[in-house]
Amino acid sequence: MLNIVFRQSINITIIVEGGATTMEITDVRIRKIDIEGKMKAVVSVTIDNQFVVHDIKIIESQNGLFIAMPSRKTPDGEFKDIAHPINAETREMLQSAILGKFDNNSNEQAMPAF
Repeated sequence: MLNIVFRQSINITIIVEGGATTMEITDVRIRKIDIEGKMKAVVSVTIDNQFVVHDIKIIESQNGLFIAMPSRKTPDGEFKDIAHPINAETREMLQSAILGKFDNNSNEQAMPAF
């Protein structure tokens, strides 16, 4: 496994009933997986320098890359998320931030050194 850490700070405004609040993604750490397979990296995201979510996975599918939130397998074989965004807008913002950083750093690594 190739262990590379990338960091990024992103402000996300979340609209909640009764007003808006801002959630800042203060750290994104990406550990690329250097083996063949669908899983490309494992990510940890820190929010507001106070809360971290580990084991977010970057997965490659026929439709492109997406994130899979940390999950556990239930006794009946089904996977349930342990932590996840509550709405589609927040999931999309989180996924865009993670995949944007992953793509930027993948392109930087692909460039030859002079």
